[in-house]
This record gives sequence, structure tokens and C-alpha cells, in this order.
Amino acid sequence: MLATIGSAIGLFAATNIDDIVVLMVLFLASRRGKPRGWEIVAGQYLGFITLVVISVVAALGLVIVPDAWIGLLGLIPLTIGIWTLVRSLRRNHADDDGEQAKITAVGMWGVAGITIANGADNVSLYAPIFRTSAPADVAVMIGVFLILVAVWCAAGRLIGTREAVTDALERVEHWLVPAVFIGLGLFIVMESGVVPRLFETLA
Repeated sequence: MLATIGSAIGLFAATNIDDIVVLMVLFLASRRGKPRGWEIVAGQYLGFITLVVISVVAALGLVIVPDAWIGLLGLIPLTIGIWTLVRSLRRNHADDDGEQAKITAVGMWGVAGITIANGADNVSLYAPIFRTSAPADVAVMIGVFLILVAVWCAAGRLIGTREAVTDALERVEHWLVPAVFIGLGLFIVMESGVVPRLFETLA
């Protein structure tokens, strides 16, 4: 039991360390606009549970999304990032008094979409481990994962709402949310090699 819990903690940390940055940015955005704190937590849980379900299904030998095309999920954070950037620019342009516009990030479903898009490595590791583990061990690992999602959200909120952090990022916060999402989306799409594969298919 303890070995399973320890393995689950290590596996979760290894596959979700980048989520801390995303959560920090989301909680930073929540100080001035959306999403609200509960939307971030609910969206993170919704997205992560979806990844776990996909992993379990894949472990049973079924394929939901072909590996060759999973990189297209990167279009989710990419689209959200571009939309947020355009919205921020429009708000800044509309401010006659020069007051800083509120950051508008995403709602619960947007957070869930980002979590899913950023979770290809989760599925690629969880699925084979689930397949080779006893059902009781899988249940323990999933339970540990769900507890750690709350820990991750708490850490992201702690970092993203600390006065020292927010003061340092105050001048760039309008660009931070879209930059992180656009960067994340481009990384997922390019790293997966789905773009040349798409051109080969269309050729």
C-alpha cells in the first residue's frame, strides 16, 4: 500500500509539474476578472478526471483518440490564448481613462480543456501503469491523484495570489495569461509532430 502511494505521488508530480505554472497564472487572473477560484478548481478536477478515464479506457485496450492526432488538442489552449489576447487588447483600446483592463481568462470548461490538452504525457504514462497494476492498486493511485489535484490547486493559488508575486507581475499580467496559453498550445502542437502529419494527409 505505502509503495503504491509513494509511486502515485511521484508519478503525479512528474506529469503535472507544469500545471503549477498554469494554475498560478489562472489564480493571478482571478484577482482581476475571470475565472473565479471555484471555476479553476472545478475545471482542474473535471479535466484531470477526464484524463484518468481516458487512461483507464486505454489500459483496457481501447483507443479514444489516435496517438497520431492527439497533438491537435493543443489547439484548445492556443485558441483560448489568442482569444484572451484579442479581448485584452480591445479592452485596453476602449479604456479612455487609461485604467488597466481586467484580465479575462477562461471559465470552468476552458480550464478543463487546458488541463486535458496538457495531459498527453499523463495518459501515455498512466495507461500502461494501470494496465499492469492490480485493480486495487489502480484505485489507490487514482485516490492519491485526486487528493494531489487539491494540493496543486492550493499551491497555484498560494503562489498566484501572493502580494510579492502579483506586484512583480503587475506590469505584464495583461500579457501573461495569453502568453502562457499560446506558448503551451504551440508546444503541444509542435512537439507532437501533428502539423507535418496533417500536411502529409492532405497532400
